[in-house]
Amino acid sequence: MFIQCVFAAVAAMAIVLLVMPKFLPYLKKLKFGQTIYDLGPQAHLAKQGTPNMGGAVTAFATVLVTVVVSVVLGVKQGWHFGITNALWPMLFISVGSMALFGFPDDYIKDVKKDHEGLKPKQKLMGQMAVGLIFSLYCYFYVGSDVILPFTGHTWNLGVFYIPIMTVLVMFITNSANLQDGVDGILSSVTAVGMTAYGLIVLFIYNAMVQLNADAARVFDWFPIIAIMCFALVGASLGFLRYNHHPAKIFMGDTGSMFIGGTMVGVAMLTKLQFLLLPICFTCIMSSVSVMMQTTYFKITKKKYGQGRRIFKMAPIHHHFELSGMKENQIVLMYVIVTAILSVIAIVSVSAFY
Repeated sequence: MFIQCVFAAVAAMAIVLLVMPKFLPYLKKLKFGQTIYDLGPQAHLAKQGTPNMGGAVTAFATVLVTVVVSVVLGVKQGWHFGITNALWPMLFISVGSMALFGFPDDYIKDVKKDHEGLKPKQKLMGQMAVGLIFSLYCYFYVGSDVILPFTGHTWNLGVFYIPIMTVLVMFITNSANLQDGVDGILSSVTAVGMTAYGLIVLFIYNAMVQLNADAARVFDWFPIIAIMCFALVGASLGFLRYNHHPAKIFMGDTGSMFIGGTMVGVAMLTKLQFLLLPICFTCIMSSVSVMMQTTYFKITKKKYGQGRRIFKMAPIHHHFELSGMKENQIVLMYVIVTAILSVIAIVSVSAFY
């Protein structure tokens, strides 16, 4: 399986590198340029008009490679492709997140030149719908228990699994979106984090095969999940060729929502939701920093008549930026943190399998 996963990563990277040079001028022709928020870091105003929605190519390469490799491998292995095949829920959560509230948001921002994009209620309803449907699927076809790292045990959430996981889908997709605020940052941490998830999924599958080949049939969908993980790794690395500072193209909500959906989809289908904490730590901290900033501002405004801030700007990567760090330095710091925490995540599942 490792060879197929490496092939998926290389193929997805190659597709992005081949398609992006033709996609860039097409976006410029359609005037799909980023509208920079006036209240953001002033240095970002120079990026006004940079082509956006490059994440569509990342999503296209990831999905295409995942489907082709999974079908070819599945036919050889005799897999069934019914509703319990992991390919369909993975496509639903990733493509659904992108199509329902990622692409429309980019279209409104870049074509209509409205920085607000989708209304908060519209985005919230779309995320809730996708999250609820996916949570119901996992509840009935995967189970309501989640693996507890380092313990060798699971925690059965029962019927509470559905609302908790619905909120998790909404939180992670939004966190990935908030993370995408510095050139190359989201694609970099995605490449590292999804490598970790892919290796963990392969480790679990191989452990089951060695333990009991018949029992491993239950884990038939793990190879498909691993393939998608590595396909996204390759696509993210290919996208970095054009997205590293100074970026020639931005990922946009189309790409960030796709990545967020894929991350949470992998976690839920493998019952490894708790590993989102270390692997997606930087994404999660983007959301946490915004919530901390907003809450503290409201409390101090009510108490002192003037709102105060914890960070110079949220999400927290903008705080580092305004503190004097270069964009490349911030990306490097985030990659190192993600890599260290990803190693811990890989070690944490060894007790269970």
